[in-house]
Amino acid sequence: MHLPEADDRPDPWAVLGVDASATDEQVRAAYVRKVKQHPPDRDQEQFERVRDAYELLRDPRRRARRLVLSVDPLQPLPTLPDQAADRRHVGPGPWLAAMRGR
Repeated sequence: MHLPEADDRPDPWAVLGVDASATDEQVRAAYVRKVKQHPPDRDQEQFERVRDAYELLRDPRRRARRLVLSVDPLQPLPTLPDQAADRRHVGPGPWLAAMRGR
């Protein structure tokens, strides 16, 4: 099985015109902007490159794997925003009271 080298694939961050530490909102905004520039009925090849880059960057696992494979191992990794910290903790919910017999 041949795995393509990092140089064989286009850089998804460069395709969308965002930094490697861009948030999901920034990636989505860049995708929408690029799709307006390259609609599928006019520029199918460029649209597919933009779509593929967005599909890769919107999935956290694929994005992290691509980031690790595309960075020079001697350079530090760019910091990614901690999006989980923005989520609110809602507590255990009613199931805990049901388990305690209340």
